[in-house]
Amino acid sequence: MITDGFLYLGVLLGLAACIVFVSQRGRSRFFRYVPGFVLMYLGTAALNTAGLFGESDSVESAGGSVQDALLPAMILLLLFKCNIRQIVKLGPKLLLTYAVTALSIVAGFVVAFLFLHGALDDGASKALGALAASWTGGSANMVAVQGVVHAPENVFGYALIVDTVIYSLWLLVMFGSVGFSERFNRWTKAKTASFEQQETAGEEDRMDLTSLMTLIGFSLFVSAAATWVGEQLPEVGDVINATTWTILIVSILGLVIAVTPFAKTAGSSELAMIMLYLIIGIIASGSDFSSLTDAPLYLLVGVVVMVVHAGVMVVYAKLTRTELFSLAVASTANIGGVASAPVVASAYNRQLVPVGVLFALIGAFAGTFLGLTTVQILSVI
Repeated sequence: MITDGFLYLGVLLGLAACIVFVSQRGRSRFFRYVPGFVLMYLGTAALNTAGLFGESDSVESAGGSVQDALLPAMILLLLFKCNIRQIVKLGPKLLLTYAVTALSIVAGFVVAFLFLHGALDDGASKALGALAASWTGGSANMVAVQGVVHAPENVFGYALIVDTVIYSLWLLVMFGSVGFSERFNRWTKAKTASFEQQETAGEEDRMDLTSLMTLIGFSLFVSAAATWVGEQLPEVGDVINATTWTILIVSILGLVIAVTPFAKTAGSSELAMIMLYLIIGIIASGSDFSSLTDAPLYLLVGVVVMVVHAGVMVVYAKLTRTELFSLAVASTANIGGVASAPVVASAYNRQLVPVGVLFALIGAFAGTFLGLTTVQILSVI
């Protein structure tokens, strides 16, 4: 059992190195449909389920500190090649995709409660409403709704288990969806040319020690500075906090840099991918598949919600010819929040990173309202 933070990070980086080496140098078609970061998530979660990572202050502190430092730096680097004009061209359709995604999650809770409420505990509507707030906003929204409706502690505990397990599995599905996005887009007849052209546009300088050192030093300095500034700015309610300010600062700065010559510094994508693998490993190291047996009925509710959510989104995509990456980012922004949406967005296309941030921030504001609305609807069923 690993309880040392440095060894914990070393194992994650070693696993990432092995996966990248095999996936890039191997000739198996398996890696065409199963991206390396999916294997990173599965492998790390499996190691944690097997008990490799022990609970200790050292591990928790190392993982939390590294994730907090690398997430803003990764977002900044990914935005170097982002052309905001391509995002603007998508127009109102992006907002419609987000709205349909959020409402489909609420609809999923209603459907699940209609079929299963007779077997659930008293106060389940309040706990599930809080869970709906988390899945349309974030943890802060979940706590806010719990503070308003006062769901029974034992039932709310089940909701927390469902939140952790379903979120972990759904994040894995979102990462894995990259592998069949082309076939899905052909089925929906979606147009992805604008992003594909932008992805290959422009020339970078040659990658060397100077470019890598510049990018590492600059991105980590900006991450540290943005974190410090974010901590000095005032919190607004339960959704605008230091983390929110930090993500906003690096996102705006990244979009500004994208139109300057500095954005052509070679290695930004590669360095961001290294950070991405480590962040995914840290997230997955908190996933424990054995908790699936703790609250089976409430887990079933979560599964039904996800089935309804996925069904609505597939129908919506077919009717509106929407790309799979827009659906994935909108879904992750709802269920995962501001920390996960940019990560999934970057797995698809770096152009979508600001869209992921935008979706997650909208959810941070709307999640509490949608959660309370869900409580009201479930209470009359």
